[in-house]
Amino acid sequence: MFERCIYFNSHVLVRKLNARWDKAFMVHELPPSHGYLIRLVLDQPGLTQQEIANELVLDKSTVARFVGKLESDGWLVRHPSETDLRGKMVTPSQKALDLERELTVLGNELYSTMCDTIGENRLKLFVSTLREISTEL
Repeated sequence: MFERCIYFNSHVLVRKLNARWDKAFMVHELPPSHGYLIRLVLDQPGLTQQEIANELVLDKSTVARFVGKLESDGWLVRHPSETDLRGKMVTPSQKALDLERELTVLGNELYSTMCDTIGENRLKLFVSTLREISTEL
């Protein structure tokens, strides 16, 4: 019945992926969305919340809420921006730095699991197609 419906089929896939990612990140007591934000800040310390929102394709208000929670939990630190008096730069805390290797390993394990499940070439093609379609929409 839903063979042609991108909405229905993409949501089925998202629910299945969420279950796997939620379980994987539970080891660190982090939702995947927070884990990816931490990974981004570890990779690019000093981003503004607007830059984080752009990178993660999230609303600025969502990022502000995530960063506030992660800061209160000791994962991130906000500093005044050197170029924008109203802006804040986001940097990893020592707690995040201590977890960097484990988050990288977790990302590699999830990627490897997906490659084993659907094949690396198929996964790469699927992800690149998703990114292209998202840009077009």
